[in-house]
Amino acid sequence: VQLQAFGGGLVQAGGSLRLSCADSGRIVSVVSWFRHAPGKQREFVAAMTWRGDRKFYADSAKGRFTISRDNRSNTVYLQMNSLKPEDTAAYYCAARRWGAIATTESDYDYWGQGTQVTVSS
Repeated sequence: VQLQAFGGGLVQAGGSLRLSCADSGRIVSVVSWFRHAPGKQREFVAAMTWRGDRKFYADSAKGRFTISRDNRSNTVYLQMNSLKPEDTAAYYCAARRWGAIATTESDYDYWGQGTQVTVSS
């Protein structure tokens, strides 16, 4: 499985961005987004099952971020609204071959390169 994330950029606080992650189309069990801010550990943001029947969000993302997938284009999206400066980080998409939704990065088998999101105050 090859993953390629893009769509990051610079946005003012309160603004929106949509990140995209193109995958090779190989069926996996779960697709997720993580983020890594300077000086912090990489953290879970959002995940969904491949079939789209279950989604799970970190508390920091609930109500502001939405994960979705377009099966036709094999693309996973992360719509981010009401962005805050503390959302500034490199965002990574990840995929898990087997199992349920997980929030630990070691549970994921495939990773895309990061795309930088910077939120100015």
